[in-house]
Amino acid sequence: MAFSSCLLQSHHFTLPHTLNLPPLSLSSKSLKPICSIPNRELLTSISASTSPSPSLTRKLPPDFTTKQLLDAISQQNDETSMLNLFYWASKHLNFKPSFYEEIIRKLGHVGSLDSMKQILEDMRISNCRPTEGTFKIFIENYAKRDLYDEAIGVLDTMEQAFGLKPGLYTYNFLLNVLVDGEKFKLVKSVESMMFSKGVEPGVPTFNILIKALCKNHQIRHAILMMEDMCSYGLAPDGITYTTIMKGCIEEGDLDTALRIRDAMIAAQCPLSKVTVNVLIHGYCKEGRIEEALNFAEEMWVEGFRPDQVTYNTLVHGLCKSGYFKHALELLDLMLEEEFVLKIVTYNTLISGLCKTGQDDEAMGVLNQMISRDRSPDKVTYNILIRTLCNKKQMEQAFEIACIMMDKGILPDVYTFSSLIRGLCLTKNHDLVIDLLHGMKNQGCWPNEHIFNILINGLCSSGKLDRALGLLKDMESSGCTRGVVTYNTLISGLIKNKRIEEAKESFDRMMLEGLQPNNITYNTMLYHYCRVGDIKKMADIVQTMTSNGCEPDVVTYRALIQGLCNVGRIEIAIRLLITIQTKGMALAPQTYNPLLRALFKRKKTKAAMRVFREMKEKGDPPDAFSYETVIRGLCSGSGPIGEAVDFIVEMTEKRLIPECSTFCMLAERLCALSMEDTLVMLVERIMDTYFFSENEVSMINGFMKIRKFEDALATLGGILNRRNPKRGC
Repeated sequence: MAFSSCLLQSHHFTLPHTLNLPPLSLSSKSLKPICSIPNRELLTSISASTSPSPSLTRKLPPDFTTKQLLDAISQQNDETSMLNLFYWASKHLNFKPSFYEEIIRKLGHVGSLDSMKQILEDMRISNCRPTEGTFKIFIENYAKRDLYDEAIGVLDTMEQAFGLKPGLYTYNFLLNVLVDGEKFKLVKSVESMMFSKGVEPGVPTFNILIKALCKNHQIRHAILMMEDMCSYGLAPDGITYTTIMKGCIEEGDLDTALRIRDAMIAAQCPLSKVTVNVLIHGYCKEGRIEEALNFAEEMWVEGFRPDQVTYNTLVHGLCKSGYFKHALELLDLMLEEEFVLKIVTYNTLISGLCKTGQDDEAMGVLNQMISRDRSPDKVTYNILIRTLCNKKQMEQAFEIACIMMDKGILPDVYTFSSLIRGLCLTKNHDLVIDLLHGMKNQGCWPNEHIFNILINGLCSSGKLDRALGLLKDMESSGCTRGVVTYNTLISGLIKNKRIEEAKESFDRMMLEGLQPNNITYNTMLYHYCRVGDIKKMADIVQTMTSNGCEPDVVTYRALIQGLCNVGRIEIAIRLLITIQTKGMALAPQTYNPLLRALFKRKKTKAAMRVFREMKEKGDPPDAFSYETVIRGLCSGSGPIGEAVDFIVEMTEKRLIPECSTFCMLAERLCALSMEDTLVMLVERIMDTYFFSENEVSMINGFMKIRKFEDALATLGGILNRRNPKRGC
């Protein structure tokens, strides 16, 4: 079986019945000969001991049986006591292989590999022939300790020291532990050895090798290997199909997994509960939650009954897709069925509810979790602390942190980063510094992310000198200063008009061998665009491209704004055309400066052409785009009817017009004696934004007596309360 051609190469292979390969060459780490056991003298002295301590034999009757001896040995927790009791008892009983196997297994539990080998040597001297199960224990214990060469060496010991030819059972077990340890080259070696010894593979062998291919991201070869099974007179079983489906899903290829499922059904191989759960996980992983639920329902009709894995998967999938109400309903069903939710599922549900503002529901889940003896872990507490900090509820956040510590759970870097972010949001920078020192005192050193949060908070509050001081603290504490750190600092300096220091930070960043990214260049570019420094704008773009940073949408947006600011509208239009030819989807913010500039210069036709291109080629216009056009048309640059149509479009898209814009249109309508149109627009706005009966009655009352200014003032006040960020 040319497993290596599947695993390490890309071409297909043919599975031969026999291979004429040289024997496996084992490294110096291989299982050492029995006679070279390092602690042989110690073990011999133990075996020569006349008797164990009285406490070890107190519970053994004079005519004790092998079972009673095993029970006594199983109660010992150290190697010496076990061996003392074993060698003392060997003078009274003739042990069978099963007894040796049990003592070897017990020694394996306590990690006594040398003692295990000594017992194996005693078996050889006593002519007590071990079974393959005995050597399985050795393979298992070597693999647990990453001694994979020694695990393979067990095969030689079986054959050379005991004349026991390893069979399919042993090879399958060894291959499986190698696959689980992702030792794919060793899998190839053992597979070659297996065939050179004439051991024919079975379905479990193929399943193990297919699992190896899937774990090594060789799904296509895994499918080909499954197809080759027929040349050995073997048919894939449920494990074969399910292993490949799971591999496809892990690679993000659910459609191929579903095709494998169809092939499984066509082969009249029943879908097991594991198979169903794997597919449900696949649907959930790709966000296809409705299909997951429909599939589960189909399987229910065919006799499938969800287990704990099913429910946990569905709850997790529902949370991931934002269906928290349904996840809560499923949670209640799980509790009725007395299934146990994993802590990770609880945490996913609590996190999702917190992110969507459903804090009461999140606390209800937390209380359910505690009432069912599922103690919150560090992740649970961190979710709650992060949520409270984002809402600036710092007192409650610190209370949760104290409860967490009372439970013996120490805060980690995520806990501190949430608290520091919250303190920055609430402008408690002195407390942040204290918390930073407290963090260090607890042995939890701040990382770059935490420093970046604090630097950003200080910059936002105009405390630039303290932010620059933190940059020095990072250096003295050995914390890496990355591109994000400098981007944060440069942005803060520019916003606070400390341009020279921003340039110095940019230069220092370059001197430290850090490559500025698009964010760095765009931050500097926006400053020069605002002040209209065309030369500096060109220099930044040239430096940016020469250093391998391609201009992005943000870059072009800044350039268009800068060109418009200095009246270079023709160049801005040509740049916009260039961007469009690149196939970039431009946001309204790219077009808006050009629209304003064109209308300001009474170039209405050109402005409307840009607006139409924006609707056809870019993202849909935003409220500012519409208002720019409406203001331009109302200023006498175009037909007022189009301005009315755009207000109607805005209401259809539920975009709230700014009060000043609407008032400007209202003045033009009144000047043209189009009061009926104005009344229609006001009624449309009130209907679209669900004004109350009292509000509608008040505004209509003003309009009936032709007090349009009062009507518009009332309308504007209501709109302003609903959207305060866009006030009159």
